[in-house]
Amino acid sequence: MGNTLDAVKTTTGNTTAANTRAEMTWRPQYRSSKFRHVFGKPATKENCYDGVPITRSVHDNHFCAVNPKFIAVITECAGGGAFLVISLHHTGKVDPLHPRVSGHKGNVLDVKWNPFDDYCIASCSEDTTVKIWDIPKHGVLKNITVPRKELQGHSRRVGLIEWHPTANNVLFSTAYDYKIMMWNLDCPEQVIKNPVKTISVHSDVVLSMSFNTDGSLLATSCKDKKTRVIDPHTGSLLQEANCKSHKASKVLFLGNLKMLLSTGTSRWNHRQIALWDQDDLSVSLLEVDLDGSSGVLFPFYDPDTHMLYIAGKGDGNIRYYEISSEKPYLQFLTEYRSHLPQKGMGIMPKRGLDVSACEVFRFYKLVTIKSLIEPISMIVPRRSESYQEDIYPMTAGNKPAMTADEWFRGINKDPVLMSLKPGCKLSEPYPVLKPKEPLGALEPKCYQSPQGQTEVMVIQERMKTDEPKPLNDLKAHDKSRSGVSNGCEPLACTPPKTENELLQMFYRQQDEIRRLRDLLSQRDVRIKQLELEIKNVRNSQGSS
Repeated sequence: MGNTLDAVKTTTGNTTAANTRAEMTWRPQYRSSKFRHVFGKPATKENCYDGVPITRSVHDNHFCAVNPKFIAVITECAGGGAFLVISLHHTGKVDPLHPRVSGHKGNVLDVKWNPFDDYCIASCSEDTTVKIWDIPKHGVLKNITVPRKELQGHSRRVGLIEWHPTANNVLFSTAYDYKIMMWNLDCPEQVIKNPVKTISVHSDVVLSMSFNTDGSLLATSCKDKKTRVIDPHTGSLLQEANCKSHKASKVLFLGNLKMLLSTGTSRWNHRQIALWDQDDLSVSLLEVDLDGSSGVLFPFYDPDTHMLYIAGKGDGNIRYYEISSEKPYLQFLTEYRSHLPQKGMGIMPKRGLDVSACEVFRFYKLVTIKSLIEPISMIVPRRSESYQEDIYPMTAGNKPAMTADEWFRGINKDPVLMSLKPGCKLSEPYPVLKPKEPLGALEPKCYQSPQGQTEVMVIQERMKTDEPKPLNDLKAHDKSRSGVSNGCEPLACTPPKTENELLQMFYRQQDEIRRLRDLLSQRDVRIKQLELEIKNVRNSQGSS
């Protein structure tokens, strides 16, 4: 009988333990993510751009382009096309008579800043031309009507332009003649009538273009419902998707994940996003229905954080996700909500973000009903105000990896990377006296002398400690304080193997020399300050 009870107890105990383990396995699995709590923070009204006559065009473009110096927005005007270029720090009410860039004869449909020159912008128009403009460093103070270059090759209105991501002065344009044209801007002619190459693989209007990281592949979405991957060097078609369950309107390369993302509509006219393998577009990896609205979905991807942002035209919200190369591929985080509908969006390059506020992305939202441009910062909540290296990896900078001629010869190069760490601002290399604090506060025991001789000795001792050190000692001292020097990684010990690596090393050395010179000048200023303090002490002794 006892054995039977023991067996029942053992069985019951095993069953209870098994049930407990089963309950534990069914608990929800929480992901560990640095960006799970990212939130959108709209700018205050005084930091917005008010009174901007935003275009009323129904074209499905962003209508806005941003860099760390300027914001450009296509405006509504009569008698030709124009766009505004506003200095980034000139927030608040925009002058209704603010000068414009107005050299097109038809409505401007797209504007894009040169990624390697903050004072160069390209625009395309219904007048079938593409124009390249030079913007003065002090901003636009009078109307600009004469472009630096004019590209004439399309036979119908030009709807979209894109700069090559790694080659300098290489521009792509596509128009309603169903052609994509490649332009080399490194030529002396002001009017260029013949593109370097023309891609003619589309049977309808191209709706969007996107390059992969090194610019060796070009993805397009077309009005014929097909998504294509093209070799831009040769113009040959590599992949083509004709998915009946997904009608793509915008397409985007997802960094180095070897995946494409497209936004569009399902067969039931629901707005939808789809993921594709860039080497096989026969079937999608994932399709997600969002809602039943009708506005076009604009996708934005940050390859540094692997975050995807989806903003719908006419919506007030911005959804954001994390993307991985393994299933389930897409993880919804949350959404930023606003009651103001957006007509278009501009995005700030990573080098223009505020890293002290843990800002990882910034939108510039066009609100037509209020003639307003509203900056929206996407922020990772962190308590520390110091630089957060884990959310700011090395990112593509504003230096081209190669010339236009090199790229047209068939060369591909990865982008030149830069660090976002603010490396030029060194911590104070010497103690700073507070204005209301007496000199003797630093050495209370020595300052008790009535003649003040010990105070002079104290200052002289401080001068000795603040004497400039040799460059080698300064370099070793600064490297021991920080693993990153002046916004760049420490120099590698191995010699450079490519021209790109050699240029990167050269730029780093120039920055290091400049930083050391600044440090030496700060030490000189400190020596002069201490000498003046000694003189003042001695004068006070003489007068007493």
